[in-house]
Amino acid sequence: MPRSVNSVASRARRKKVMKETKGQFGRRKNVWTVAKNAYEKGQQYAFRDRRNKKRTFRGLWIQRINAAARLYDMSYSVFMGKLHENNIELSRKVLADLAMNNPEAFKAIVDMIKK
Repeated sequence: MPRSVNSVASRARRKKVMKETKGQFGRRKNVWTVAKNAYEKGQQYAFRDRRNKKRTFRGLWIQRINAAARLYDMSYSVFMGKLHENNIELSRKVLADLAMNNPEAFKAIVDMIKK
């Protein structure tokens, strides 16, 4: 009995990978084995960096809050400590947004915790 090969599915799978690597440099865009490796590596980076993105944004929020708090003679750690003491539950994301886009509201929070 002859061997049965599903070339339609194989071709579709290869086309999907080649479409994803379109625009890359050198043989990564047009040689199947190299493109497959580049695609798989790219998927690994994407998975890893979806988690790293959360870390980097948290760091950015902390920097923004720190910069805004220092305008009112307070360090980030003191500011966050006093927030928790006064049971003000605002996320770092919200605080950073207030510090950037609504300084009056951020000042109101600072005044509230300085009492």
